[in-house]
Amino acid sequence: GGDHTITYPILQAVAAKHGPVGLVHVDAHTDTGDTALGEKIYHGTPFRRCVEQGLLDCGRVVQIGIRGSSYDPDPCGYSRQQGFRVVPAEECWMKSLEPLMGEVRAQMGDKPVYISFDIDALDPAYAPGTGTPEIAGLTPAQALEIIRGCKGLNIVGCDLVEVAPMYDASGNTALLGANLLFEMLCVLPGVKTL
Repeated sequence: GGDHTITYPILQAVAAKHGPVGLVHVDAHTDTGDTALGEKIYHGTPFRRCVEQGLLDCGRVVQIGIRGSSYDPDPCGYSRQQGFRVVPAEECWMKSLEPLMGEVRAQMGDKPVYISFDIDALDPAYAPGTGTPEIAGLTPAQALEIIRGCKGLNIVGCDLVEVAPMYDASGNTALLGANLLFEMLCVLPGVKTL
């Protein structure tokens, strides 16, 4: 629900309880901008604000599906400077993400992890109902591989953001978002699935 700005106050609360957390961030954009129209808090800046406040364990941050337009000639530069692992969308094309998620699980270890999933990580052929669609994104099957690949991690919270139903009269984006949230609930620690 909501735009990606909501993750910033959530991570403030999570870090107040758990300390800096790892992050599995699935998105078309890094959301590490500094300002937009003079504002420091908007949906393209939450993870820069989180870094500045020490909310993230930067060596345990992975950003998956990054692609598309940017206001910066090196849109992944800030993320990489902080020690984030950035997985551009083109590294995901035409393949299973199960091997990647094995690496992510090893990177996250047993410390607290937060999952933040922007629906625009998915190709707009599957999820057009978002404010910043970018072509050549992930498939729904890959989204499931990412979320299911988080099973066994010490997940302390998660979100799914940027669904804008008014941009998708078919309702497919909302349906996909609801199913991805259900999948996130299923990988929370202590949840037993069949």
